[in-house]
Amino acid sequence: MARIGVAATAAFGADVLERLAAHHELAFVLTRPDRPQGRGRRVAPHAARATAERLGVPVLQPERLGSELQLNAGTIVVAAYGLLIPDALLDRALWLNVHPSLLPRWRGAAPVERAIMAGDRETGVTIHRTVTELDAGPIAAQASFSIEAADDAGVVFDRCAELATSLLDEVLPGPTFRPQPQEGVTYAEKLTAADRELDWSRPPGENLDRIRALSPHIGARAEVDGRRLTVWRARPTGPAAQLVAGGLELLEVQAEGRRRMRADEYLRGLR
Repeated sequence: MARIGVAATAAFGADVLERLAAHHELAFVLTRPDRPQGRGRRVAPHAARATAERLGVPVLQPERLGSELQLNAGTIVVAAYGLLIPDALLDRALWLNVHPSLLPRWRGAAPVERAIMAGDRETGVTIHRTVTELDAGPIAAQASFSIEAADDAGVVFDRCAELATSLLDEVLPGPTFRPQPQEGVTYAEKLTAADRELDWSRPPGENLDRIRALSPHIGARAEVDGRRLTVWRARPTGPAAQLVAGGLELLEVQAEGRRRMRADEYLRGLR
């Protein structure tokens, strides 16, 4: 069994990394340098580094990717790595990108979140060859699944990681490629602070999709009864709803400076 490398940084990449480690011999994990994270801005390892160290896989964290970087693997799986890979390195090995969408739909940084925000009812995983153009390489494998009405981004990411692992198990022994279609290209732009804001004047379904898209990792925000809240879970308003805004029953919220809590806990705290 040939050894492979993995290039990953974020939580989705760490999940793919852990699943691959159960089936493949990993030569190294290439990940981005540690950066200040969270409200306290403390320097902490990225999710993929923490996973690699727990698994005992060597970690590489170069500040830049250049021709001087030595990567001792013929195939490198890329999953939520976050840096462009220069031609000098692409030419030395087979780089296979794990992209959590049905390319060419939702090329770019936030495919899962953009798909849910757009109301897509189907998504999937594409394994494609990494090329200079963003998520435009030829496809080695692709499979789809339904996005259910209650699914948030966490659920979709989990399904994508599981599906990606099975596709890679099929592809890695000897991939063949087909070009991506030229029709249907869309881009999943990086999420901004504005993407987190809920607008209660919009249809409830749009706001619900935004809440689902940003949970459980980022969180949507809005003013509710004069207080700023992060909204983690919601559903269409029912007869016994306790905390309501914009036609939605808010199920899990977080006030500024507080922990996440159920709506009934939040309301008891107000009283």
